[in-house]
Amino acid sequence: MATLELDADNFQQTIIDHANLIIDFWAPWCAPCRAFAPTFEAASGKWADVVFAKVNTEEQQEIAAAFNIRSIPTLMIFRDQIIIFSEPGAPPAGAFEQLIEQAMALDMDAVRADIAGQPAAT
Repeated sequence: MATLELDADNFQQTIIDHANLIIDFWAPWCAPCRAFAPTFEAASGKWADVVFAKVNTEEQQEIAAAFNIRSIPTLMIFRDQIIIFSEPGAPPAGAFEQLIEQAMALDMDAVRADIAGQPAAT
């Protein structure tokens, strides 16, 4: 599957429409971002049940600010509209594959139960 480019017009709907979503927050001037791009693209071709998307933080500053992106590249994984992973860095291909495998293996019922059991943030 091709990688989606996310912007203010399609960001929310993409999260709603796709149960498994991995977002790469990046910028054109960022050398580690450019180096990670082929790894991200290659993974997008292997995982048919996962949508891979990119947010250009230079063009989509409001989205980056809303998610408190302070370092790029930052990877964020959504499952069922829940952020289950958010971390800066560009993992090597093997580590990225392992991360995706672990994210897809998560028991989302257990995650939702865990979230429901946590006290409200103040």
